[in-house]
Amino acid sequence: MSEQYSHIAVLADQVVDLLQPQQGQVFVDCTAGLGGHACLIAKAVGPTGTIVLNDMDSGNLARAEQAVREAMAPDDPGSANVVAIQGNFVQLPKELAKLGIAADMVLADLGFASTQVDDPQRGLSFRHSGPLDMRMDQSTPIDAAELVNTLPERELGDMIKHFGEERHARRIASMIVEARGLSPIETTDQLADLIRSAIPPKRGPRGSIHPATRTFQALRIAVNDELGSLESLLRSVKFGVKKVQAGDSGWLNEGARIAIIAFHSLEDRPVKQSFARMNEDGLVELITRKPAGASEQEIGMNPRSRSAKLRVCRVLGSAAQ
Repeated sequence: MSEQYSHIAVLADQVVDLLQPQQGQVFVDCTAGLGGHACLIAKAVGPTGTIVLNDMDSGNLARAEQAVREAMAPDDPGSANVVAIQGNFVQLPKELAKLGIAADMVLADLGFASTQVDDPQRGLSFRHSGPLDMRMDQSTPIDAAELVNTLPERELGDMIKHFGEERHARRIASMIVEARGLSPIETTDQLADLIRSAIPPKRGPRGSIHPATRTFQALRIAVNDELGSLESLLRSVKFGVKKVQAGDSGWLNEGARIAIIAFHSLEDRPVKQSFARMNEDGLVELITRKPAGASEQEIGMNPRSRSAKLRVCRVLGSAAQ
């Protein structure tokens, strides 16, 4: 993989240790990104294994597939059993069932690939000026600019407060509506500067987050329906586990390990609650009672890993009931 597309997979060692990949197993990566995690798993499952890659970004998916093929079968990448599926992971369980593929390991890394965060044209960051886009799937119709420039003030404030956990949400929404009345807000730096002017300055520790961070998070979540997609995935996991315990074929195998990496409380909370309920119902065993996080060494190498939380559970069979 070229340096231009280099990417550090977050919590890579923990993912491999907790998923415990074995030769010949099936690994499903719901959010393949550039294939960092999948390449490590591919080496462990070997040429007799199967890797399923899913991502909304067609460009990243193609690069991930090539990288995983080379990791899985370096002498003959074309022979590697790699399945690439473009789309939201909401549809992935149904696609796997259609293909007759049942997973031994499932990973959903809810973060973003470096190519997405660092590309000004994606509008995910305010470090560089770019269009207010934020769509993971460029074919979807609604981008961040449309939300910023058309949502009623109350709805805009509610969105920023709920999805961004921003205590200045009402003031930010009010100033956005006032500004867009003069001219549309079209770029990331326009919005970031506006938010900076809306939030009272404060003295904080070195490294305090940018005033626009929470609003940008809220817009990204709304544009991509991230929380709705996560809830759908968690429901599919529960449904898949119940099918395992009923002895029916589905998209999960008995003993399958499900791993989810979250980056903020709005993601981690439903994962924690869903895994806990399934554990209480005898559907899964909790592999991580507390989430695994990044070491100080990893944080030093990849500051984005600081907020990452990895939770893992294992699917129990009918004998557990």
